[in-house]
Amino acid sequence: MDELFRDVHKEERKKRAQEIVRYLRRSYPEPKSELAYDTPFQFVAAVILSAQCTDKKVNAVTETLWKKYKTVDDFATASVAVFSNETSSITYHQSKARYIVSAAQMIRDQFNGEVPQTERELILLPGVAYKTAHVVLGELFSVWEGIPTDTHVRRFALRFDLTDNTELTKISKDLEVLIPKKDWKYVNNGLVLYGRYVCPALPHACEEHPLTKLWPKAALRWPKAK
Repeated sequence: MDELFRDVHKEERKKRAQEIVRYLRRSYPEPKSELAYDTPFQFVAAVILSAQCTDKKVNAVTETLWKKYKTVDDFATASVAVFSNETSSITYHQSKARYIVSAAQMIRDQFNGEVPQTERELILLPGVAYKTAHVVLGELFSVWEGIPTDTHVRRFALRFDLTDNTELTKISKDLEVLIPKKDWKYVNNGLVLYGRYVCPALPHACEEHPLTKLWPKAALRWPKAK
């Protein structure tokens, strides 16, 4: 009986996840980050800076910073102390500055100055884990080999009962089981934009929001931030 319940629950989750993705495909057909960048490593650095910080804040800082730091060499030869000071309005700026300079040095010395194009190589870089690696792969190379889970994706995965986990990478793996691989590219960017501009994090009346209409129980589910 328990096994039958689990199977039914899994199928319900799969159906719900795919209905959500169909909406995201229609509403956000071209996955694109809102982080500002001109060069590949600027994007890597911007994603690292954006951890537990808004894209809006990161873009405000990098608007002038990216005029100084453009190439991998620019970042690799930067002073960590100076870079940290230049990004001091961003959360955890000291650690992020170390990660970014060290990641640039590794790319310069071990990857011929080119941002790696595989998860296996990207996660070797300081400050880069599963989420960041797959955001970079999707944005820079249109490679969608995983679903990156950030705070927005985590929130909606829990609100719509698509996972029993709260850890980001485990949520990614759960979603990758529920959603066909051809649709993975729509999940992160779609839920990020939906979370920013349609259904923000603080509890509110969202019964009329498009995704909530697909599963009304979500209107009563407000997971705590980790």
